[in-house]
Parts: sequence; C-alpha cells; structure tokens
Amino acid sequence: MGKKHKDGKDGKKAKKKKSHDAVSGSGLAAAVVNAARSMRTVLSRNLLATGLYAGQDGVILALAEEGGLTAGALANRLGVKAPTMTRTIGRLEAQGFVERRADGTDGRLTVVHLTEAGHASIEKITAAGRLSEQQAAEGLSEKDVRNLLKLLRAMDENLHGAGPDEARDSEKTVADEI
Repeated sequence: MGKKHKDGKDGKKAKKKKSHDAVSGSGLAAAVVNAARSMRTVLSRNLLATGLYAGQDGVILALAEEGGLTAGALANRLGVKAPTMTRTIGRLEAQGFVERRADGTDGRLTVVHLTEAGHASIEKITAAGRLSEQQAAEGLSEKDVRNLLKLLRAMDENLHGAGPDEARDSEKTVADEI
C-alpha cells in the first residue's frame, strides 16, 4: 500500500492536473502544426503512385461521397478559398480525374463530377491514407490513438468557437493587445 499524505490521499493520486496556464507557451500550437505538416507530407508521398498531389485527394473523396458538387460547395466543404478550388479542379480536369458539367436544374451552375479515372483512384487514395495513418501511429497503442483522437477533436471544438468576436469572458485576443 502506498504512503498516505497528510490529507489522507494516496501519493500517486494526490497529484493535481497541471492548470492550462502551466502549459501555455509549451509549444502546443507548434507541435500540432508540425505533426499536421508531417502527416500531409507523408500522405503526399504515399499519393504519388496515384498521380495526385496534396489537396487533390480531398476533392476526389468529397465528390465520391456526394456525387457532384459545385466549386463553391467543394471549397466550403474542404475549407479553402474559391480561387484555390478553381485551380485544383482545373488541374484535376487536365489530369482526367474530374469533369465539369452544367447543372441539370440550374444552367447557370457548373457541377464537378468524377470521371472513370477519378472513381478508379478512390481505392488508391484510401490505401495511401491508411498507410499514412499507420506510419503516424507507429509505436502507439490503440488506446493512445483513441486518446489522441479524443484530444484533437476537443482542441478542434475549442478552436472553432475561438474567433475574435467570441473571446471568452476575461480572455484578450492578440488583436486586443496590439
């Protein structure tokens, strides 16, 4: 049995979690950005066999899931600006992965659809994604991966509501300090 502290609690359990202030400035943002950048680099390398480049895989997977989408809908869904999506669609079209067609109900709209080559690339994209995830998780237990996913989702939720207009109670934004 472990030593008891004056408060009667077991020493191992008496440790308090560090406050968020204790970890501020510890490089959390840099670590997350670097890990994301490394993941994207590995995925890009694993996608080379498909003839696709970074970002193009997301367009193909979104079209595979939805059928056909406008450039604006794709941009919104993937979190990029419209001009970026227009260039990406142009490249994918030149490579033969997608085609643009007039919308059946609204002739003013152009809808992007996968071609046969686009559909054929889905399995390779999925395999490249799986390989990248395996490489990233090397040496981690299943429990570690589940915890990491849970923490990253919580961070993402925290950051979705962290716009300058929505600063929490007494928190200042960087813009407030400038």
